[in-house]
Amino acid sequence: MTIASAALLLFLILDPLGNIPVFLSMLRSLPPRRQRIVLARELLIALVVLMAFLWGGKYALELMHLRQESVSIAGGIVLFLIGIRMIFPPPEGLMGEIPDGEPFIVPMAIPLVAGPSGMAAVILMGSKDPARLGDWSLALVIAWAATAAILFSATYLYKWLGMRVLTALERLMGMLLVAISVQMLMDGVAAFLAG
Repeated sequence: MTIASAALLLFLILDPLGNIPVFLSMLRSLPPRRQRIVLARELLIALVVLMAFLWGGKYALELMHLRQESVSIAGGIVLFLIGIRMIFPPPEGLMGEIPDGEPFIVPMAIPLVAGPSGMAAVILMGSKDPARLGDWSLALVIAWAATAAILFSATYLYKWLGMRVLTALERLMGMLLVAISVQMLMDGVAAFLAG
């Protein structure tokens, strides 16, 4: 996997376009300056969490006596479920009810940006090829920066594209995530059967 393909995978998993309506509704009660501060804080927390899983995931797997195949299969299942929810969103939204007040860590940083599928993907990258942790870190930073750019311009994108286009893009991203999740699942099963 190249840095570009890893960054694209992580960008799809972070799902910034799908998060635009959720983020806008959670931040609408705050003044614009405070919205930017909260958004920056939540994005930085998500980046730190994902980096921690990338660099420490291999050791966590060893500590829990988990094989890479199990993470690949579990990550594929979680990614599949999130992809399906993106394609067929429930009435209460992708992540359920949105709490009132200023968000802190939950639900913006975790699970909206740094969700279970993102954590599983970076653990898998880091444990499969630990010699390339620098490459995977760069891919994560690229995906995170693209996500941050989209979420910081969420208000303009929402006005410019409209809800219908954003919904169509989210469903397209959901289709791509389902395809990636099936590949992760098949890779995990194949590696398990080969071992």
